[in-house]
Amino acid sequence: MHREKNKKVRRRSELSYHLMVFPGLFFLILFSYIPMVGILMAFQDFVPAKGLFRSEFVGLKHFTYMFQLPDIGKIIRNTVVIAMGKMIIGMVIAIAFAILLNEIRTKFMKKTIQTIVYLPHFLSWVVLASVVTNLFGLDGFVNHFLGSMGFGTINFLGSSKIFPGLIIGTDVWKEFGYSSVVYLAAITAIDPGLHEAATMDGASWWKRIWNVTLPGMLPIILLMTATNLTSILSAGFDQIYNLYSPLVYETGDVLDTYVYRIGLVGRQYSFGAAVGLCRSIVGMVLLLSANALTKKLTEQKIF
Repeated sequence: MHREKNKKVRRRSELSYHLMVFPGLFFLILFSYIPMVGILMAFQDFVPAKGLFRSEFVGLKHFTYMFQLPDIGKIIRNTVVIAMGKMIIGMVIAIAFAILLNEIRTKFMKKTIQTIVYLPHFLSWVVLASVVTNLFGLDGFVNHFLGSMGFGTINFLGSSKIFPGLIIGTDVWKEFGYSSVVYLAAITAIDPGLHEAATMDGASWWKRIWNVTLPGMLPIILLMTATNLTSILSAGFDQIYNLYSPLVYETGDVLDTYVYRIGLVGRQYSFGAAVGLCRSIVGMVLLLSANALTKKLTEQKIF
């Protein structure tokens, strides 16, 4: 009786927490789980007038067609190159910035710098695309500067060789401040006594970073890597869509923009759904693999 009474009391005390979680759970189900019914389009010749449940079922027709396209290899390559570049370079710069920021002892200066580099994360690429265009366009500030130095004009936004690097660089600039917050939190959680012991043993700053700071950050680094791997086939639609043009399709066209042009603009809804489903499956496999690797290396699981 006493145990049952305690369970009832515990349930009442937890009710408020369940109510707090419910709005978020409701919107998660509404916008993430219910739309999964649309996966059926990937196996149909979907016609909007017939609806989702009356369109003709065609099995794996669209998946077969996708892998027979002559451009699909190039598009996947572009997606992986741009996404990997963003992930690796962004992570390295964010970790390095967090380590350097942690060395600043003046609290006001530290908070000011952190806020300045953190702000671009909150700006939409619709806005930032105009900034990038004004900077790197043919009549932009960078080309005017290069002209004043005696160099020729460079078509940053129209060159297939330069465009991927511009996409990676501008995305890293926008996001590294946000990522550095996580790494900075990981650094502050490291026991200061380890640094003091290393200093007493004569370790230099570089050796303390390499042997104390980075190993202490390893679980967070692996966690961030694993979560980023899920989007390895999503190179950033909003950024590329607002900056690219047919001139750079060869190296700048990625799965997201390709699905948009073919699936929505070209009204091939079923084919677009098939490409999106393949991308999601690859992301899930990478996440599960990263989870297993993290458990093997750190004896901790992501989920």
